[in-house]
Amino acid sequence: MLVIKNIDVFYGNVHAVKRVSLHVDQGEIVALIGSNGAGKTTLLSTVSGLIRAKSGTIVFDGQQISRQKPDKIVKTGVSQVPERRLVFKPLSVEDNLLLGSYHRYSLGKSRAISQDIEEIYTMFPVLGERRNQAAGTLSGGEQQMLAIGRALMAKPRLLLLDEPSMGLAPAVSQMIFRHVSKLRDELDVTVLLVEQNARAALKISDRGYVLETGRVIVQGTSQELARNNDVQRAYLGRDQES
Repeated sequence: MLVIKNIDVFYGNVHAVKRVSLHVDQGEIVALIGSNGAGKTTLLSTVSGLIRAKSGTIVFDGQQISRQKPDKIVKTGVSQVPERRLVFKPLSVEDNLLLGSYHRYSLGKSRAISQDIEEIYTMFPVLGERRNQAAGTLSGGEQQMLAIGRALMAKPRLLLLDEPSMGLAPAVSQMIFRHVSKLRDELDVTVLLVEQNARAALKISDRGYVLETGRVIVQGTSQELARNNDVQRAYLGRDQES
């Protein structure tokens, strides 16, 4: 579904992502783990078109998207849930969800959009209870649900999920990860997951890649990575049990 080949990304003179290659097959949850500054968020933002790669290719569902604008990439079926959620705080929960479907209005799908919002409320009942409430008044976990719901309103086939557990209590993080699993199992959404909590990420993913200073240094199934001594020392030992 997603094939990244030899991607190089720079911030000025800083080489942030270095010849990274990876793939995500349809129906998978694939984890990207690594420390702060490893290039994980940069890589996601490059896939979604927010950052332009200097070299390399990104192919989604057979279509080259490396040079496409972010709105065009959304229309191909790729949505990103950003780090720190970035909901539109002054707007209501429902208006945030509506903004997630902005590119669908021209297709005359207002009835379908309304039905999709109700499905989000079924998935996250607390959002339905707060549909008219300003997004900025929600708890961190509720804002994360809203950010995921907003991304799902674009009807993606691939969801780029950036640090969903950041700043959340352990119990809330567990709930969010259960929902991520349901996205794949019940909605057939493929997920590329960036997460510092490596233990939790590997628990719900099929495969994973470890990034260090912009390079993929280890890859394998989640079970292989969980058993890898270097991964255990560098990433699993610091995590809390999930």
